[in-house]
Amino acid sequence: MGTPARRLGVLTTVALVVIAGVAALAQRGVDGLNGFGGGFSWPYKPLPNIPYDGRFTFVRVRYEPAPGGRWPGSRPSWIHGYPLAERNLMKIMNEVSYLGAHEDDINTVALDDPELDKYPIAYIIEVGWWTVTDREAAGLRAYLQKGGFLFVDDFKPPGWRGLYGGGWEPFAATMKRVLPDAQILDMDPNDPVFHSFFEIEHIDHFPQAYVSGDPIFKGIFEDNDRRKRLMAIINYNTDVSQYWEWSGRGFRPFDQTNEAYKLGVNYLIYGLTH
Repeated sequence: MGTPARRLGVLTTVALVVIAGVAALAQRGVDGLNGFGGGFSWPYKPLPNIPYDGRFTFVRVRYEPAPGGRWPGSRPSWIHGYPLAERNLMKIMNEVSYLGAHEDDINTVALDDPELDKYPIAYIIEVGWWTVTDREAAGLRAYLQKGGFLFVDDFKPPGWRGLYGGGWEPFAATMKRVLPDAQILDMDPNDPVFHSFFEIEHIDHFPQAYVSGDPIFKGIFEDNDRRKRLMAIINYNTDVSQYWEWSGRGFRPFDQTNEAYKLGVNYLIYGLTH
């Protein structure tokens, strides 16, 4: 897959490509696009899913937000950055690997939808407002136990829009309904997920999109044994996808953005190979 130096060079080159793509999107607008500069319909409606065809498709989890988890236009919290963040990440993935993923088509799925089982990786965001029904909890439980990989991102600072603990407590309570016996463990920089493609040696002072202290990386392992498969990676006190979304807008330095892309690539490669 290339040397680390070549991979870093590719990231920088692709970042420039992403800038051009984002500029084009901002000019014409995209139905359902959330963020600064893009267009979105009012009231919000998600983009249509493409049928499953065997190629990797980035999947974002839809859920009914808890009170306070809706943005102007009745946009639910789960759409923050959608679909621009993952489109940019997919461009990076296709440049640094042979994945051949869909770049522009981003699917969304509810946790009680059988379609979820067709996708090896599921991404969920703004989990301070995440809620599940009994059917959704059972659906995610089965997905994880069968080999699915959950990527949890974007916790707000404590007190933001009434969230205590930055949303950790609501998330942990909801996750308890999914996996009652699961322990949420601190990640270690030696854990395989940080070395599945790029070598990420340090996670203590990882770039933080909101500049609100250091991110905290946690995970849920099969049978609560960190020697076994990582079933869920949790980025607390940060929003890694914010870097992907902003990568064409100049809001953060290239070196920080590249680190966020490395993390996303590693998560996807780990989820596809474990």
